[in-house]
Amino acid sequence: MEKIKSTTILAVRRNGKTVIAGDGQVTLGSAVVKHTAKKIRVLNEGKVIVGFAGSAADGLALMERLEEKLNKYKGNLVKSAVELAKDWRLDKYLRRLEAVMIAADKNNMLLLSGNGDVIEPDEPVLAIGSGGDYARSAALALYRNTDLDARKIVEEAMKIAGEICIYTNQNFVIEEIE
Repeated sequence: MEKIKSTTILAVRRNGKTVIAGDGQVTLGSAVVKHTAKKIRVLNEGKVIVGFAGSAADGLALMERLEEKLNKYKGNLVKSAVELAKDWRLDKYLRRLEAVMIAADKNNMLLLSGNGDVIEPDEPVLAIGSGGDYARSAALALYRNTDLDARKIVEEAMKIAGEICIYTNQNFVIEEIE
């Protein structure tokens, strides 16, 4: 089977607001097979936003595991992310999952991967997926050189990524928390 390419997920935090957006495109080989996929979820009673790139089933399974960790560790995102990354790396089943995640709350923004990575960016801008580099570059330029709020930075950077990356469209799901 051909490899599925999809997703641009972008997170920005500014002035107490954290915003994460994901596009809706899923591509199989050279064909777009879905325009409105939802790759962003709100967890922990609206206190955590998560976006994933990679296999939908794997991404959703990881979100479910993260939510279990958030419940276990009373909403502590960093502790939950570290524990999930340890499980993801060590568990025979989880190790086979192919997805990357961004998880954010009002204070933290983290990239989680199956390699055991839990990375907090130097600046509050983070992106993953096929168009992630385009979205991150645009968002960093806007973050550093304008006074736009987090939502506007995300909207504009995602538009730019969608204009450049053939695996990214203009159907965005955007969630924010304060």
